[in-house]
Amino acid sequence: MVFDPKAPGGCVYDRLPGEKPETISKQVPSLNIISGNALNLWKGSHMTPQTLEKNLSGAPKMEKSKFVTMDANEAVAHVAYRINECIAIYPITPSSPMGEWADQWASEGKKNIWGTVPSVAELQSEGGAAGAVHGALQRGALTTTFTASQGLLLMIPNMYKIAGELTSMVIHVSARSLACQALSIFGDHSDVMAVRQTGYAMLASESVQEAMDMALIAQAASLESRIPFLHFFDGFRTSHEVQKIEVLSEDQIRSMVDMAKVMEHRNRALSPENPVIRGTAQNPDVYFQARETVNQFYNACPDTVQKMMDKFAKVSGRQYNLFKYTGPKDAEQVMVIMASGVEVAEETVKAMMAKGSKVGCLKVSLYRPFDVKRFVSALPETTKNLIVLDRTKEPGSIGEPLYQDVVSAIQEASQNGWSKFRQAPKIYGGRYGLSSKEFTPAMVKGVFDFFSSGKTKHGFTIGINDDVTRTSIPYDATYSIESDKVVRAMFYGLGSDGTVGANKNSIKIIGENTENFAQGFFVYDSKKSGAITVSHLRFGPEPIRSPYLISVADFIACHQTVFLEKYDMLRNAKMGGTFLLNVPWEADKVWENLPLEVQKVILEKKLKFYVIDAYKVAAASGMGMRINTIMQVCFFAISGVLPREQAIEEIKKSIRKTYGKKGEEVVNRNLQAVDMTLAHLHEIKVPSAADSRVRKSPPVTPNAPQFVKDVLGAIVAGNGDDLPVSAFPVDGTYPTATTQYEKRNIALEIPVWDPEVCIQCGKCNIVCPHAVIRMKVYDPKHLEKAPEGFKSADARMPVFKGQKFTIQIAPEDCTGCGVCVETCPAKSKTDPSKKAINMQPQIPIRESEKPKWDYFLNIPDFDRAKLNPGLVNQQQAMRPLFEFSGACAGCGETPYVKLVSQLFGDRAVIANATGCSSIYGGNMPTTPWAKDANGRGPAWANSLFEDNAEFGFGFRMAIDKQKEFAEELLKKLEGKIGADQVSALLHAPQKTEGEIQAQRERVADLKKKLATLQPDPDAGQLLSLADTLVKRSVWIMGGDGWAYDIGFGGLDHVIASGRNVNILVLDTEVYSNTGGQMSKSTPRSAVAKFAMAGKSAGKKNLGLIAMTYGNVYVASIALGANDQQALKAILEAEAYDGPSLIIAYSHCIAHGINMTRGLQEQKAAVASGQWVLYRFDPSKLEKGENPLVIDSKAPSIPVEQFLLAENRFKMLTKSKPERAKELFKLAQRDVDYRWKLFEYLAQGKAQPDAPTSGSAS
Repeated sequence: MVFDPKAPGGCVYDRLPGEKPETISKQVPSLNIISGNALNLWKGSHMTPQTLEKNLSGAPKMEKSKFVTMDANEAVAHVAYRINECIAIYPITPSSPMGEWADQWASEGKKNIWGTVPSVAELQSEGGAAGAVHGALQRGALTTTFTASQGLLLMIPNMYKIAGELTSMVIHVSARSLACQALSIFGDHSDVMAVRQTGYAMLASESVQEAMDMALIAQAASLESRIPFLHFFDGFRTSHEVQKIEVLSEDQIRSMVDMAKVMEHRNRALSPENPVIRGTAQNPDVYFQARETVNQFYNACPDTVQKMMDKFAKVSGRQYNLFKYTGPKDAEQVMVIMASGVEVAEETVKAMMAKGSKVGCLKVSLYRPFDVKRFVSALPETTKNLIVLDRTKEPGSIGEPLYQDVVSAIQEASQNGWSKFRQAPKIYGGRYGLSSKEFTPAMVKGVFDFFSSGKTKHGFTIGINDDVTRTSIPYDATYSIESDKVVRAMFYGLGSDGTVGANKNSIKIIGENTENFAQGFFVYDSKKSGAITVSHLRFGPEPIRSPYLISVADFIACHQTVFLEKYDMLRNAKMGGTFLLNVPWEADKVWENLPLEVQKVILEKKLKFYVIDAYKVAAASGMGMRINTIMQVCFFAISGVLPREQAIEEIKKSIRKTYGKKGEEVVNRNLQAVDMTLAHLHEIKVPSAADSRVRKSPPVTPNAPQFVKDVLGAIVAGNGDDLPVSAFPVDGTYPTATTQYEKRNIALEIPVWDPEVCIQCGKCNIVCPHAVIRMKVYDPKHLEKAPEGFKSADARMPVFKGQKFTIQIAPEDCTGCGVCVETCPAKSKTDPSKKAINMQPQIPIRESEKPKWDYFLNIPDFDRAKLNPGLVNQQQAMRPLFEFSGACAGCGETPYVKLVSQLFGDRAVIANATGCSSIYGGNMPTTPWAKDANGRGPAWANSLFEDNAEFGFGFRMAIDKQKEFAEELLKKLEGKIGADQVSALLHAPQKTEGEIQAQRERVADLKKKLATLQPDPDAGQLLSLADTLVKRSVWIMGGDGWAYDIGFGGLDHVIASGRNVNILVLDTEVYSNTGGQMSKSTPRSAVAKFAMAGKSAGKKNLGLIAMTYGNVYVASIALGANDQQALKAILEAEAYDGPSLIIAYSHCIAHGINMTRGLQEQKAAVASGQWVLYRFDPSKLEKGENPLVIDSKAPSIPVEQFLLAENRFKMLTKSKPERAKELFKLAQRDVDYRWKLFEYLAQGKAQPDAPTSGSAS
């Protein structure tokens, strides 16, 4: 496509009538200079080739086009990094990769177009990033940032300031849902619409190519207009979609930036050489007038943006406009839409036009300022209905934002005589695609069909079934406009098994080694690794404009056999398609082990069927459980997308590039896996009949409650899109204890207990990340009806004399991490290779173990009051009230969470910061927070990321007030209740399990008595508050990103308050949930995203900071190094009547370790002094004792020994060996100083005067 500067509005043209591309190429040589796509000229041109050449010959001479596969985040970062001098970043999904690219390029010394490496800095929050941006802009630097969702909302105050000061800059936003009734990491326009009032111009992109282009146009327009811009594109749908695009060169970028405007921007900088002041305080006499001074700039902005779009067309050959109409000139139904939905709407309009439908689509690129004249002039005069689609919801409004703007625009145009409609169009608003809900051609056609039929509906929805307020419009889901020329492939994988990474490589191999275009989109849920991922890949000879999921696939690969038991994945297979399955069986045993339902589909659809035991190949090649490379080889071998030899060579090139930094050994293992794969790939000759005895499992167990079966079960099965509005709670409140009904069966191997070897230490129980290993002590009579093979032993502890002891594994809930086996200290005397717990293949023993688990659950729990909670081998008989979470296999955080739930779960109220723990703790469809036999359990809630300490503080405020009020009412009703009962309730000690149980019994008696006093209003009040008389344990949980960074200010205030809250920091030393970015907890020399050159600064000492208050209980723990110390610290913290802070070392998959050995890494961290175990107990001050006790020994190994065992440190020795050497020395210095400091503090005398633990009333 090319730009014609003489045509009205800077039009673009298709091929000249009757001319062949090669003819035009000879006659118009400038086309080849401008763009590799430049032969695609608009139809209906009025120019001869000679005139076209004359017009184009003055265009900038650019290098030949370069096509690369990338996603929109990288595309935008490509432009933003090259233009800007300062980049302030903070991680938030799905925008984090933009900051990650900027940091990586800076660490590599990559220069921008100005010839310098941009300054890239991570701040403590998005609000902090916005503040840094504002400051850098005030110094005249070209500055940018990237964000999404709540992060954008935290920038609002600075956005008003930046816009109010007419400061050129661009914020790039991968638009995402806001947390309302629930958090969602997926895309819609809720966030960007929440800032439309700030004064930022708003430019939308519909595709990966457009995201790159608009990023440049926005920057150029901002410099020209002085209006700051917000450039947005749909989160995940565009931000993470991989496409083959034409990459802007640095020359093209440079040609778009007016150096004179850059100098003007720089000259407005705050400088002592030319001092001015900004940010004054104004009074009522002048504020209004001053606010109106910006009008002229906003009035001129749309023209400026179009000017930049026209300039960009000359530079790139791609023409954009503020509004773009697609459809016939006599269209009657016109859809107005923005961002990725545009591609769906436009392609559907073209398909419907071809069949004579009078429908059109108007794309909105510049949303703010809204150009009314251009908007109405782009619409056909025949328009009868304007159908405005918003990707957001604004409850209580007369319509969503874009709809309101369209209504205002049409009215304004009418009043001013700008519109040329034959009759005033009617305007209807609707909603679509919230939280990345699918938006397909079928839905577009459904909307057009509805309004074309004469029906009307304002405030409609499309894509859901609203059976409550009846807003939804019906559509035919089978309607498709996909081309037969496109190859479509789907891959079902397990989070962290490498499937997604391999498919991204496949797209790159095909897109960059063939003439084909390629598209990849990857569907994740928001669980951690171990959840299902579905990769959707398309390949074809023409650009792919299909931003929706594949519904009919030529090729389907299932990388995990267990998925066949749960998901109907072959429903998407086309007739005669290909199915590739990773299996644990020999090829001749595969058919008989398939579920009957799967056999039937294979036969009905006449699928070609291939299998491979990828785990066998992975094990033989030293790949462990990573099967991604193996399955990738199979795809290329079967699909024929590339010649087999070429494909394999490209895979090997990709391996060397991808894994080179991890060392030659990793590269060689992957290469060996490639070479071994084809010998293990088999085509199965499909029998003529389906005869399997195996059946698919129901999504949840038969004993699940009805809501779990009907609603949560449908989501588990992958059918959540089909659930109606009426199925859901109106306020986002869901039942707990539901993971027990979802049997994931993702483990290849599970632990099996050997009672003959077991020493009953409880260590396997305490370290189990998913609470699948349980121990019970019980009366021998409970063995009378035990199922065959149920194991037990005589309990060894004196307190359990005469009892039986069993360790049982939940076979379908285990993730197979092997941490329990690694931790077990007991070895068999007859076979040293065996321990008291050993891994065995899951499938052969699953059915026999299931009844044992069910029976085990029905054995009564041992009386908590008789256990010593301070001893691991007794405490672990307590029932976990946090079970079967979606955390990564071998997670380092969940054992601490589980331990808190065992100790205090029946009386706990938990505030959870957004992060890993809120995702594995509160992610739909099922939740791991559970209940005991009495129906009690943790009450859990997540507010936001930044406010968790204050959120939990609010819990404590309310509980204390409610308890105080209940006590006041008790005294008031003493005459009716009885003095003795009131006194017992008011003065009962509640320090032990027995004392708490006794208080519960008193409260139960009180409630019975109060029920007889109705309708006494005071009795009614007390009845509603009576349970607060039982001790409540308030816990505030979150990761280091929250505690050290974004939430530190709130955490500091809460511990300073003196109120009785317990804070558990799950310290992974990195932002685990958003992909592994640096936090202030990240140790020196660690490589992380946002610290690709290795972190320069040392780790923030959060515990030491908290100790300075003198009245905060502080502990540093590491379960793998000393489980007894961790248990003791948690008990002491909860017992302390004041604020407590527990910092728990949590190994993480982001550390680049074998997660099976995570607890060994914890032990090494403590042995090296990298992590110090200690407890700081202010109550000791009252006894004249030093409050600080160091629980770990002096470092016994050099810190480098620990660092080199983890890839997060080791990789620096590969990428920057000299820097690694320098930082490792500094890391040792950190260790030495920290140990000496704590040793000095622990040896010192106690403070003479201890500060009070509470705050003044």
